[in-house]
Order: sequence, then structure tokens, then C-alpha cells
Amino acid sequence: MQFRSDLAVEHITAEKLPLGVHMSKRGKAFEITEIIIDSDDHKRSMGKGKGKYITLEGGSLSRFSDIYEDMALELSDEIRRLIPDGEIFVAGLGNRDITPDAIGPQAAEKILATRHLRSEIEDDDEAFLTSLRPVSSLAGGVLGQTGIETAELIGALCREIKPAAVIAVDALACSDISRLGTTIQISDSGISPGSGVANARKELSAATLGIPVIAVGVPTVVDMHTIVRSLADIDVDDDTPNMMVTPRDIDRLTERAAQLIAFGINLALQPTLTFDDVRGLF
Repeated sequence: MQFRSDLAVEHITAEKLPLGVHMSKRGKAFEITEIIIDSDDHKRSMGKGKGKYITLEGGSLSRFSDIYEDMALELSDEIRRLIPDGEIFVAGLGNRDITPDAIGPQAAEKILATRHLRSEIEDDDEAFLTSLRPVSSLAGGVLGQTGIETAELIGALCREIKPAAVIAVDALACSDISRLGTTIQISDSGISPGSGVANARKELSAATLGIPVIAVGVPTVVDMHTIVRSLADIDVDDDTPNMMVTPRDIDRLTERAAQLIAFGINLALQPTLTFDDVRGLF
């Protein structure tokens, strides 16, 4: 049966691993599944190309957890494994005016921007600030708002500021409703904005930008055809009207998932900061 999902873990099972695909599990605050795909040979069949896909699964991200700090630290550890040394550009993908698509822009607003500090602060007393990794962030909107492809905008900025890597934060689609708002996926294979809702734009990846692109996202939608196919085992005709379904607490989910992702990114990029330091930024 056909289904639409941005999550690698929903395209691959441990029981039927194709040749060149590896899966391992770990984690404490989250149940973490890491999938490594050695080549692009399976891109057509699985929709996933060469790279690492790390899935963190836990409880609903719309609720504060007693282990929130552990979750943020574990998320930061997983992100840190994929980022190179040097300046990082964080891009918040999506439309802030559409709640299920607002995770990227809301996370970008909470990123500690430090790229400008070294040129603006000369006082020795502020040496700690100038020692932070240079980071910049932007939520540039979507094509319908700006008339500019996201890939064009980010590509132009990368040519100007020359970061070592891009971290792209976006909302995702899943096929299993239990993963709505409970899952975070991290990947070093890049991202095609809007692909989960069949509105894919130009790809953001090492192939298109010339630098590593680490994608971080949370599934906030599942399409109705996929729900019917998975729950009722009915093959819905593609001509049947479809719709995207999102959790009823999507406002709270978007806000809190974006905050957790921002915590993880800030801690990953600035290892000298503690959880309490980062919490004080919000």
C-alpha cells in the first residue's frame, strides 16, 4: 500500500533490512533508532537516499516532561554527532502563519545568534561571548509569501556568509498516527521542503549547497488516505478527496516542540553552555 511519510523508520523495518542498510537502537530519555543507508540505490524504492537517519521517539512533545532536561541533552548529543566544526547557519523552514508548519520558524527564533559578536565586542571582559561558536539563523518564509524558493534564499546566504554547515528545521509528515508530535528525526541527507504534503520544493543538501545539511523535524501531519489504509486496511483510490490531519493540540505541540528543538540545537552548538544557561535565554 502507498503511504506518505518523511520518516525513514516508517520505510524500513529491522526484519527486512535491504542490502546496504543498517539499523541500531539506543537511548535513555528517548528510544533512538539510527538507520544508515550506504548508497542511493534504494532512493526510488524507499524514498530515502544515502545518509544517517536518527529517530527519537518518546511521549507527546506537547506536554512538559519530568525528564525534559534529559530529553534536551540527549537530543543535543545526537545533533552534535552530525555537525562539523565551524560556523553554522540554522534555517527555519515553513510558514509561521500555518500552525502545523510553524515549527521551523518558531525554533529559529529561539536560536542563540552569535555570528556578530566577535566584530562588535572588543572588551576583554566579554571574552566568553566572543568564544562562542559563530551561529546565524533565519526563517525566510515560503515561496507563496516571498516569491523566492527556499533553496535559492538559503543558497544565496550560504554563498555570502560561508557557513560550515546548515541545520534546517521543518515540520514533517508521518504515516503512523502514534508518531504525530511524539517523534523527532535528525538526518544528514538534507531535506526537500514540503515533500511530506506533496508540495516538494528544491532540495537542500550537500549536493545543492556544497556543504553538509542536517535536517531536524517533528511530524505534525498525516494524510487521511494514509490513516484509512493503515487502520482499516482499505486501498483508497487516489482520486478520492484527501486532507491533512493534525493533532487537536497543534498550537501547544508546535510551540513546545520548537522550543525543545531549539534547546537541543543551542546545546549542541555551544557545549560550554549548560541547560540552565540555555533555559535562561527564553
